[in-house]
Amino acid sequence: MEFEHILVVNDPDQPDIPLLTSEDVWFGLLCRAEDPVAFLPGLERCEIIEREEQRLVRDLYFGQMRVRDHVTLQPLQSICFEAQASEQHPGGRLTISLENPAPQVMTLRFRYETSLDQANIADAANPEEAAKIVEYIRSAYYNSDLDTLKRIRLIAQQRSRAQ
Repeated sequence: MEFEHILVVNDPDQPDIPLLTSEDVWFGLLCRAEDPVAFLPGLERCEIIEREEQRLVRDLYFGQMRVRDHVTLQPLQSICFEAQASEQHPGGRLTISLENPAPQVMTLRFRYETSLDQANIADAANPEEAAKIVEYIRSAYYNSDLDTLKRIRLIAQQRSRAQ
């Protein structure tokens, strides 16, 4: 299944929301890559196994479950988290892209590609229940991404106070 949504970071029509720079947003996304515990509910710890200039390999621990993922960085453009499939985890990919669709407008595009198959969900439930499950998953991703943007704003605010 694939899910995609866009969150508005900067909008000139919303002057009460502080503007963030691309660097602010990118730094927040790097924080999500380097130390994701505050960003991912249920994550107990993260170990970085390999580090290259624009790539990380991490082990994420959710209780007894370990998920290995690869993080690919395209500075100030996008970050891609690709979880390996295992017996404990079906795997998947999240790409977060910084976009500027209009002057003074910045957005984050979240694109999920999961190995979950809507047909498999439908096999396990009647069509009405399957639709509810898919909507629940979509909603959970969206709410998690709203929290990510809130954390990025908080990190930017803390950095500006420290300077």
